[in-house]
Amino acid sequence: MKKLGIIGGLGPMATAYFLELLVQMTKADCDQEHIEMIVYNCPNIPDRTNYILGKSKENPLPYFVSIAQKLKEEQAELVAIPCMTAHYFHKELEEKSKISIINAVSETANYLKKRGYHKVGIMATDATIKKGIFSKQLAKFGIDSVCPNENEQKMVMELIYQNIKSGKSIQTQLFEQVSNALFEQGAEVILLGCTELSIIKKNHKLTSNYLDVLEVLAKICVEQCGNLKEEYKELITT
Repeated sequence: MKKLGIIGGLGPMATAYFLELLVQMTKADCDQEHIEMIVYNCPNIPDRTNYILGKSKENPLPYFVSIAQKLKEEQAELVAIPCMTAHYFHKELEEKSKISIINAVSETANYLKKRGYHKVGIMATDATIKKGIFSKQLAKFGIDSVCPNENEQKMVMELIYQNIKSGKSIQTQLFEQVSNALFEQGAEVILLGCTELSIIKKNHKLTSNYLDVLEVLAKICVEQCGNLKEEYKELITT
């Protein structure tokens, strides 16, 4: 099995849940059949959204490169980053670190294409939305996307930063309001395109037609580094 490297801490709760998913999804009868992994939990990495949108001059990329190189030195063969906004740096990071890094955004688009979806709603950070991190990749696979309006996007950011990252109670009414708006725009499925939003799915029963991108990333990791349980091949809520 390949040794998996993880650049975590973006945020810490999402990383902890990602590790839980990796264990849950792995078909194993004993400890030795689980995935060997090295986790660098680095919450000190500068905020990705603020840098991408020009609100901060602290570039996260050198931090990512340094950690990826450390993982390579420790014989990691594949790297996962449980932060979707960080995928803005994917190409440059892979080139500079000289190690294979799973592209969760591309894998998500491919997953949806194989299942015949044509229009997808996106819930994610401001940077992910404004830079088209998901929408551009979905378009390459022939999939249209819809995003929250300005007011709804503020609700998404409140959920991410003022609720989940702050360790406070989730305002589920905000989540439902944004979801309803995206479905009304014709979304066949809604992407939880920020790993903080994955915590909502973990702690609350969602209705049909949601896809947690953190689960997609975990699925790919297990497929490449271990043995995936059959029940995790289909991830969209029903």
